[in-house]
Amino acid sequence: MSRPLRVAVVGAGPAGIYAADALLKSAVAVEPGVSIDLFERMPAPFGLIRYGVAPDHPRIKGIITALHQVLDKPQIRFFGNVDYPNDIDLDDLRSFYDAVIFSTGATADRALDIPGIDLEGSHGAADFVSWYDGHPDVPRTWPLDAEKVAVLGVGNVALDVARILAKTAEELLPTEIPPNVHEGLKANKAREVHVFGRRGPAQAKFSPMELRELDHSPNIEVIVDPEDIDYDDGSIATRRGNKQADMVAKTLENWAIRDIGERPHKLFLHFFESPTEILGEDGRVVGLRTERTELDGTGNVKGTGEFKDWDLGAVYRAVGYLSDELPKLPWDVASGTVPDKGGRVIEETGEHLQSTYVTGWIRRGPVGLIGHTKGDANETVASLIDDHTNARLHTPTAPGPAAVEAFLGERNIRFTTWEGWYRLDAAEKALGEAEERERVKIVEREDMLKASGA
Repeated sequence: MSRPLRVAVVGAGPAGIYAADALLKSAVAVEPGVSIDLFERMPAPFGLIRYGVAPDHPRIKGIITALHQVLDKPQIRFFGNVDYPNDIDLDDLRSFYDAVIFSTGATADRALDIPGIDLEGSHGAADFVSWYDGHPDVPRTWPLDAEKVAVLGVGNVALDVARILAKTAEELLPTEIPPNVHEGLKANKAREVHVFGRRGPAQAKFSPMELRELDHSPNIEVIVDPEDIDYDDGSIATRRGNKQADMVAKTLENWAIRDIGERPHKLFLHFFESPTEILGEDGRVVGLRTERTELDGTGNVKGTGEFKDWDLGAVYRAVGYLSDELPKLPWDVASGTVPDKGGRVIEETGEHLQSTYVTGWIRRGPVGLIGHTKGDANETVASLIDDHTNARLHTPTAPGPAAVEAFLGERNIRFTTWEGWYRLDAAEKALGEAEERERVKIVEREDMLKASGA
């Protein structure tokens, strides 16, 4: 091949950028070279870090610095505000690229099939996260009129939602939250937040640091019932074999034995409570019914037949994310992923869909921390390079880089660029400087496009 290997990456979050980085570090990058275009439906890059990480977690947002260094490389171009498949589909991509990697992540809430889930005041965590992170495609307001709120789930997203609900608007003002989110949080009436998990402390999926951060707020009193501190043989084995699980359990134990303090907002962490029904009156949430569970010896739980009704005005389910199905790719409905082997997309026949690959959450589901997608990307890129080395990739009809820009221009698609991100970044920092904050996030898509010079 006398020209560089042309690769499209659909999705410019961490997974896609890690894939681009793995390509740049491969032998192919030396000879014949690589040319990588990232396509992103949002006007800005960084995916989950911009629209999925809580605003009071600047430490995690620091990952953007490393991702920046990748996108600064001359072999990479960024095309923002380009939606797959409406603006560009698989056939289009095949005409321009030797290979396509999909890294589109997961943005929807996984369903929770219990009575009352559709009542007014029952929310998906993903929708709430999109609101407080200033996603342009969600409403600008959020109902925060319940004084007592439930969060279902014991993962880091559940902690984020609980923490944002329990903090004051003024605590969050120094972050990058946009004005509409600050105004919404000022009206928040929540004084009690109850987090429910159906299993025990040893089975919680919190990361230790995320859990400890709950207790750092001067306004949040974290409360754990001593009766919820219980372990069986399976739980003890989990703690011995998993340092993080052990650290989480120790933190919860310490909170369970301390006296309850005077901080104004109470955040309760409940274990061994399995939600069975969201209770309603006149179409609105008025409570939650749970069944008490107990350990069965293996670390799993079984119901006891003992039910309790909790007086609550809103319920947020944080039971996992689900990816959107991608047209023209095979789909596993149960897992919400594209079937693959080593990152190669696998059709129903068992054959590899030529030159087509997946990485990140669209490949393995929404599990693990952001950094875990690095290993995914390395494996996927290794498969792609193996196919290139062994002449298994197809040959595009228009591999020249200019052909893509011409195609988008002919379709009148207003796309943003990497240079445009620098302009948007500067505009957000300027808004922040005026308020003595690091940045203020621009929310409206049109405003983002204008600031980017689309």
